[in-house]
Amino acid sequence: MKDPRVHEEHELIRRAQDYDPVAFGEIYERYYSGVYKYIYYRVGDQSLAEDVTMEVFVKAMESIDGFTFRGVPFSAWLYRIASNLVVDHFRRQPNLPSLSLEEKLVSAVEHPSAPHLDEEFSHQALRAALSELTDDQQQVIILKFVDGLSNLEVAQILGKTEGAVKSLQHRALASLGRVLGESGEVPA
Repeated sequence: MKDPRVHEEHELIRRAQDYDPVAFGEIYERYYSGVYKYIYYRVGDQSLAEDVTMEVFVKAMESIDGFTFRGVPFSAWLYRIASNLVVDHFRRQPNLPSLSLEEKLVSAVEHPSAPHLDEEFSHQALRAALSELTDDQQQVIILKFVDGLSNLEVAQILGKTEGAVKSLQHRALASLGRVLGESGEVPA
């Protein structure tokens, strides 16, 4: 017997493919938060993350007719769109000089953008540390630990094997450990 959640998702997508505006709204409500968090941790800017997230859903609406279930969840298709749009964003940006991790952390302390300095600093420190990883490693860490996806789901989104995802995760965590210090704290 098919998982009822899978059947429900198939039905929702079918309705969206029939241009049911309620179905599009349900898709948006169901997936917005995860897609936004993924993009936010990739781009590091709230306003830009909101814009790119909206672009993801516009593109999804425009091309939902072409979506077919092939054993991969619909969310993997959305995250693939998000990943492509983030890459496109960075390609369009002029090559700005890259700040060192230390400069990024100092900037996070000197220019807090939220009233909760400790929480904002932690988020900025994490984003700064993530920027030291390869693109694939960043995606694995964000999808696994920020969005809470399984290795299988991450593999489906990235088009990799579960083994490759585990390897990327291991290397990424080792790199983050070196960058943030063994205790997980930001170095002084």
